Parts: sequence; structure tokens; C-alpha cells
Amino acid sequence: MPIRLVVAVTDRGWFDHLRRRPDLAEVNFWAPSDVSFRALQPGELFLFKLRAPVDRIVGGGVFAYASTLPWEAFGEANGAASLPAVRQRIAGLRSDRAGSREDFAIGCRILTQSFFLPEEAWLPVPGWARNIVSFKTYTTDDADGLRLWEAVQGAIRGDATDHRYGEPMLVTPRLGQGAFRVLVTDAYRRRCAVTGERTLPALDAAHIRPYAEAGEHAAPNGLLLRRDIHSLFDAGYVTVTPGHRFEVSRRIREEFENGRHYYALQGKEVARPERPDLAPDPEALAWHNEHRFRG
Repeated sequence: MPIRLVVAVTDRGWFDHLRRRPDLAEVNFWAPSDVSFRALQPGELFLFKLRAPVDRIVGGGVFAYASTLPWEAFGEANGAASLPAVRQRIAGLRSDRAGSREDFAIGCRILTQSFFLPEEAWLPVPGWARNIVSFKTYTTDDADGLRLWEAVQGAIRGDATDHRYGEPMLVTPRLGQGAFRVLVTDAYRRRCAVTGERTLPALDAAHIRPYAEAGEHAAPNGLLLRRDIHSLFDAGYVTVTPGHRFEVSRRIREEFENGRHYYALQGKEVARPERPDLAPDPEALAWHNEHRFRG
């Protein structure tokens, strides 16, 4: 099965910032416009090269997901020390020159298992034309693509002379918190699963089973919730049953003498993603009912 690779152009500032942060679980290779990205499927290689005069591949990662908002979920993984710095950089690249405080709709290409090559291992780009300003796609069923895949494997392993790497194959992306948030946000069409709220800054991707307690950064372990409902969900004052009904604990009334807005949602059917593979895991919901919900 042929595997695709993308080589995309980036700037030195993004690269230098991120290679000093090897602890990051994921990085956001963003583009200043919100053009959709369909060149890769999850598990294929996304490589980045520096602009001329360097013109070398300097690192890459496993492509996990592409979207637009919410890019602020990635923090320093956007390749800058702060969100204002990212906004300022985006504003400088956009033709509309919008203000640096705007939450721009930009293209996010989320990479996991990222790697940053030492300078002596930087790779030339086969068949690269000077007029390419964004990215180029390769495939391992042609000579340039296979040569590139083997060169990357050798550079990662520190041995550019041994080409015994086996058949090219997809790699399972290990999602981080930022990718989890974007994937869940898109899966629920950017609406709270309980209330239908669409104001994006007011929405959170909630883990059904917390990551610290063996929950995964995966869509079936997520719900998109309005932030106040997310807080109540994490604290066990509300839950979602395996039958996808919203339940509210009596303890909100007992402890806070309030909660009528939440009790009005009691028993409501919770929205689910259109794709069945992204729907909440019934076992995770049962875990929350049994181990978090205050009843």
C-alpha cells in the first residue's frame, strides 16, 4: 500500500521555538488562511522544510488531524511563546491585515510524534521547484517518494546508510490535549451536546473518563459541553447515561439551593456525532455514572 508524505514550507522562528520544546506531545503546523487540508490521512508523514536559502527538510511528525478553530488550544505548540505572539505573527502574514487580537480562522495541521533533526542530518528535498510556496505531496510508489521516506527513517534513527526499514506503513497518531479538543469540537459540529450552545469560547471538550484515570485523548472519550456544564460534569453533579440522556444530581439543590436551569435539562437526549466511530463510548459513560456521578 503506497504511503503519502507532505513536505511543507515553514519559517525559522516556528522551527527554532518548537525544537527547544521536545516535551510537547503535539505541534500545530498552521497556515495563515483557513483553506482545508486533505493531502494526507491520519498516520502519514508530514515533513517541514525551511525557506530558502536553507531549503532542507529539518523535521516532521505523524499527521493526526486538520481543522481551523480552535487553534488557541495548542498554546506554545503553535510555535510561539504566547497566544498574542501567535496572533501577531498571523496578522503579519494575512493580506487583510486584521488586528492582532482577532481569533483568526486559520488552517491547523496537527502533528504528533514530532521530531526535529540536528543540522547535520537535514535532508535535501527531491524534485522541489522554486515556485512552490506551500507544500508538495509525495507517495512511496514513486522513486522520489520512496527515497524520501527511506531518508527520513534513516535520519530519525541516526543511520542514513541502512535502508532496511521494511514496507512503508501508517503510524497510529498519539493524540494530545489540543488535538483532542479540536477533534471533539468538530465531531459535535461546534455545538454543546446538551444545550446546543454555539459560542465557541464558551465550549470545552470534556473527557468522560479523565486522562489521569486511564481515559484517552480520543473522540469516543469526549463530549463537547458548555463550560459550566463541563465543570459540573467533572465534579459529578451531572452525567450522561449510556442511553445518551442528561442526568442532574439532586445534590445541586441540596448543596447550593439552586440549579433550576440545569434541572430543566433533566432527561434531555444528548446530541451525538454523525460518525458512529466518534460517538461516546458506552463503557466510558457507564464509568462516569458509577464513579463520578453524585446521584
